[in-house]
This record gives sequence, structure tokens and C-alpha cells, in this order.
Amino acid sequence: MALAFTSSIAVPSSTNFPSSETKLPQIGSIKILERPNRAAFNLSSQRKRLLKPVNAEPPRKDSLVPLAATIVASEVAVSVEEDFERLAIDLDNASPLEIMDRALEKFGNDIAIAFSGAEDVALIEYARLTGRPFRVFSLDTGRLNPETYRFFDEVEKHYGIRIEYMFPDAVEVQGLVRSKGLFSFYEDGHQECCRVRKVRPLRRALKGLKAWITGQRKDQSPGTRSEIPVVQVDPVFEGMDGGVGSLVKWNPVANVKGNDIWNFLRTLNVPVNSLHSQGYVSIGCEPCTRAVLPGQHEREGRWWWEDAKAKECGLHKGNLKEEGDAQVNGSGEGAASVADIFNSQNVVNLSRNGIENLAKLENRKEPWLVVLYAPWCPYCQAMEESYVDLAEKLEGSGVKVGKFRADGEHKEFAKRELQLGSFPTIIFFPKHSSRPIKYPSEKREVDSLMAFVNALR
Repeated sequence: MALAFTSSIAVPSSTNFPSSETKLPQIGSIKILERPNRAAFNLSSQRKRLLKPVNAEPPRKDSLVPLAATIVASEVAVSVEEDFERLAIDLDNASPLEIMDRALEKFGNDIAIAFSGAEDVALIEYARLTGRPFRVFSLDTGRLNPETYRFFDEVEKHYGIRIEYMFPDAVEVQGLVRSKGLFSFYEDGHQECCRVRKVRPLRRALKGLKAWITGQRKDQSPGTRSEIPVVQVDPVFEGMDGGVGSLVKWNPVANVKGNDIWNFLRTLNVPVNSLHSQGYVSIGCEPCTRAVLPGQHEREGRWWWEDAKAKECGLHKGNLKEEGDAQVNGSGEGAASVADIFNSQNVVNLSRNGIENLAKLENRKEPWLVVLYAPWCPYCQAMEESYVDLAEKLEGSGVKVGKFRADGEHKEFAKRELQLGSFPTIIFFPKHSSRPIKYPSEKREVDSLMAFVNALR
């Protein structure tokens, strides 16, 4: 995602935009937007120094004021002590358009839309429909797909805006690449790379805001986003005034389903990233994003080599629950109270000793199919029915079906000895071979799993 502050004034066709001959009143380098019945917000000299120049108008050749010095002042002063939990409850059943309008009205130029180059272009369209001035920003990690860069340009031209991008620190990127290479995240996790290329640039950008708008939805990631409210005090980042509670996070489409977002985009003829037509749903950096298969969850295309806990890059770190939570999304510690899955008389529950002994055998009496799983993992939960059905079909066939809980203290062993990559991982122990064979496909329905077994037994 690229972080840029796009100060854009979205102007509907029915709005009369000031002509190039109309000079707007100015106070120093502050341009006050003339709007009936709105009181201008007085900025202190200290506040003026904190604000960064933003481009607040659609580009025009004969601009009267240099764009780099143009700032639209906030029209409404916002109390940092406002009860946003109560506001979230009040707006929970509101439409995305109403939520967007409330956010822009409340924070004026101190709020900006986070645009990643994916289907969150819907946020820009909702902002345009409010008729209010709005800003857009994006993080350019330097690793985005060419299609995403072309899409940024298309969005700017379609809405008549300028997206301002935030870039990672060149020295930090250089140090990371020189010490660990270009693709270290495949070996030791994506968090370090994301921290350098995304989180730190985002942190710098948000220090110039009082609020930001994201495209998070509850259905995007069952493990981390199922409880996000439409508005909240940001639990991770600080805003312009500094300190805990100084930044407000708006999620206007939190309650909207992915299919409804796409119906909205098609109906309004909104431009979309061409990667979507190639099977990409959730789009991030090129090395860490891939297309998903029909029926797969969209987040399975992100950091696919890691388990469910890793499905956030750090921009929305506050979505991850504490390790002691019963709904833990991590390695399984503290998740003892989560109900077990794959419970069937046809599925053998293997202990650590059992899976170790099975792996040591070179001449087994019968082959085994085993799923390495964690009961808290939403992707394991999603394939439970298929796996149990498969076990029923294989009953009496000479193939044993088992399960091994591979999170917590068993995770490192499973990664080292059983080829565990992400949850769930399915492995087949042939009859006359000690080396297990990993199921290579993302398809987890009964027919695909049966074809895998039949090919090897």
C-alpha cells in the first residue's frame, strides 16, 4: 500500500468550481475554503508548522496559488474526548456513504483516505459522492505490481486528484537488502520487510492527521477483522496531537460484503485494478501477493507461506488479539479453550509420539493421510467438512486418515520434520517410503484431495 496524502477536492459535475479568475481569501499560506454557514477553524501558529502542504484542488495550469503551499483549513474543531465507541454503535447500521460523510464533515482536512490500489477505490467514490473535499494517500513500498502503478495514474485522472505517496527510508531499505537479501521474508516472515517498507512510512504520515479512513471489512479476514467497528480510536498509531487516543480510524465499509463492494463499483462504473481480472482479490506487494482460486478466501493470496496470524502486515496490527485470548490468532499458545476440529471416528487423533513414530517407519502396513492443523485457524475450520467426508469415503480402503495439532509447542517440530508451511498443511505417508509427501494444491474439496490420494497410494 502506498501512503500518500492526496488532498483532493472531489467536485461533482453539478458543483460550480471557482474559475481561474476567482481569487480565494488567504491568511498567510492558509487558504480558507469559502462555504456558506461554516465557521473557519482558527489554527495556532504551532499547528500551522505541524501541517504539511497538500494539494487541495484538482490540478489546473493557471493556479493562483502554488499547489505546494495550498492548505485547506479544517472547518470543524473535533474534541479528542468524544466517545467514539458510542458513535460506532450509533453508526453501525448506517450506509458507507453516511459514515463517509460524517467522517469528512467532522475532521475536514485533518482526515485522509488510505488507498492501496485494490477495491478500496470504493472509498474514493463514496467520498466523491458526498460532495465534500477529501484527501487520499498511499504507501509506495517500491515492490508493487506494474498494474497497480498504472491504476494509481488512472484513478488520479478519473477523479481529478493528486495522490501523494509516502516512501520507505532509503537507508533502512538498503540495510535490509544488503544484510538479508531481496526475499528474506520467505524464510523468516514478512513482518520485518513490512515494518521498513510500510509501517514506518505510515507512522510518519499519520502524524500529520487526526483521523484516517480505511477499506477494512469484517469478511476480509475471519481471523483478524471480524470485529472491527465502523469508527474507533486507533489502537496502534498516533495522530497530529500525539499520544494515545490522538488518532481516529474510520472503516466505512466494515459491515459491507465483498460482493456488495463489487456490485457498487460496477454500478458506478468505477475504474479498478486490472489484476482483479487475473484472479487477484486482495492486492499488496508483488512478491507477497498471488491470485486465489475459486472458492478460496481472498486473504489466502497474501503471505500464503505463513499461518493465519501473519495475515496482517502491521498497518492494522490492532486487529490481532493478545496471546492469552481464547480466540488467539497465532501459534496456539493460550488457545486451549478453542474447540477441537476434525472430530470423526474415521479420523485418528495422532499424538506427538504417534506422528514421530509414523514418520520413522520405512515400511508401513498402510499409507496415511494426515492434516497438520490448529483449531483456531479459520482456514482449517473451513476445510473441516471436506476432510471428514474424505475420511468417510476412505473407510475400508486401506488408507488411514489422521490429524495432528501442530501449533504451540509442536509447531517448530512440524515445520522442521513435517514440511509445515501454513495451516492447514496436508501430508501423505506412502506405504513404502519414510519421506512424507506434501499436498501441493490450495484446492481442499473432497474430489481434489481424493485425486491426490489415488495418485500416490
